[in-house]
Amino acid sequence: MNSGRSLIRSPDNANQFPLLDAVMRRETLGRAPGSLMAIVILLSLLLASCSDANPSRLASTSAPTSSPVIPPPLTTTTTTVPIEPGWTPIATGPNGVITDQRNVTVPDGHQITVVRFRAGQVRFNLHAGSQDPPTGTAVIGPESSSLVGTTEIPELLGAFNGGFKVNAAAGGVEVDGQTLTPLLNGLASFVIDTNGTGRIGVWGSTVPILGEQVASVRQNLPPLIEGGQMSAQITNVTQWGATLHGLAATARSALGEDPAGDILFAASMSALPVDLALALSDDGAIDAMELDINPAWIQLDLASTAGGPLVTAIPGQSRPANQYLVGWTRDFITVLTSAPILQAGVGSA
Repeated sequence: MNSGRSLIRSPDNANQFPLLDAVMRRETLGRAPGSLMAIVILLSLLLASCSDANPSRLASTSAPTSSPVIPPPLTTTTTTVPIEPGWTPIATGPNGVITDQRNVTVPDGHQITVVRFRAGQVRFNLHAGSQDPPTGTAVIGPESSSLVGTTEIPELLGAFNGGFKVNAAAGGVEVDGQTLTPLLNGLASFVIDTNGTGRIGVWGSTVPILGEQVASVRQNLPPLIEGGQMSAQITNVTQWGATLHGLAATARSALGEDPAGDILFAASMSALPVDLALALSDDGAIDAMELDINPAWIQLDLASTAGGPLVTAIPGQSRPANQYLVGWTRDFITVLTSAPILQAGVGSA
């Protein structure tokens, strides 16, 4: 397995001047000598026009010099998200698929479960565990505490585990605008805005965007995939956390984002870091980060309707589907409907 392969293949460097290319090809096929002057004139006109061209059009891969674009608030879309071949819908709504799933079999026969949370259809919320990360003097409200909040329950579509314990020194944590552990530049980060939008990037590089209204951040190690490129350390399992009994293949989880802004959670009770990276890449992720590892900590629970009963989604996961409802010692992320559901007596005059 070539761990260093590019997951997103850039198109070949095509000639930027197709007309010039056509002229040159035709000339090489043999033209009458009298045509040479016309060709020279045409070449001169093309080169002159290039000198007046917009530089940004001629170097579209260069870094932008304008101010970063601030993402718009999350709004309810009228675009219907269709069922995609190869994916099994888990939850659907008026605007189509909300969450869907596919399974990948790794070389040793174990299964990786990949669940996709569709952009614009869901919101995310980071919860602090009762023991980790330590909250110190921060005031954590009931909707971000160690169990699913009462106002979240009717909106709940799923929940999944966070990252390593703080003492693993794998990155920082911010909850509801309060820094529990300092955020570090260069680390993979799941950033949740105040409108519930989730995004994956490298802190201090691709996130946060200038002016972005960040609510919570969960960091964990350098990225598995960044900008479509797999980490150069992807096959060095020692770089991706200490495993139970020192096994290379162990229970692992990861989070990815595709170009559409969909967030993908991947997990297995036995996988290598490269297995997760390949599974996420094959499903379109261009940025990805590892989350928690080892059997006791891997958890994904899903509901087919908002507020419906949760079921465990990772075959062999240790914790019951209601673990986050009754409370948990570690941080976790809830997945909610795209717009809050008004309850009786709440939000009404």
